[in-house]
Amino acid sequence: MYSFMGGGLFSAGVGNILLVISTATDYWMQYHKSGSYMHHGLWRYCVPEKCMTHTDSIAYWDATWAFMILSILACFFGIIIGVIAFINYSSFNGFDKTFAVGILYFISCFFVLLAMAVYTGMTVNYYGKRYGNWRFSWSYIMGWVSVVLTFFSGIFYMCAYRMYEPRGPMSR
Repeated sequence: MYSFMGGGLFSAGVGNILLVISTATDYWMQYHKSGSYMHHGLWRYCVPEKCMTHTDSIAYWDATWAFMILSILACFFGIIIGVIAFINYSSFNGFDKTFAVGILYFISCFFVLLAMAVYTGMTVNYYGKRYGNWRFSWSYIMGWVSVVLTFFSGIFYMCAYRMYEPRGPMSR
């Protein structure tokens, strides 16, 4: 049980770090325009020599950063409760923290999956028609890696819950 919880905490910690880095950096997409490469993230776009904040409120950017922030928060609270569950597993009998942490990691995975799906769909639709030479960059890839890590964190905590859940007619 503790190995599942430890694995879940490790992958959730790495996933949350990747979520924060992915959300904060400006390399979600790169494109070639006017003889130079430009890139943008959720908060700023950069042309050669300077970066500027987005002045337009484009709905898919807003949705993407909102889902990313919700995912970061769900994963962060999952880590806090997961550490508490790991330290003193049997002290809270009325509320199973292990199950709650697994659910929080799945919620985090769902939010980041929504963010990545919205961003992918709109970017391919918009930039695919306007620019011929564009690509997704490393911040975007970190977002997809965090989807996998938060999903496996949820799996690990659900395995830990199933391993020691009360069984039998008199258990609850």
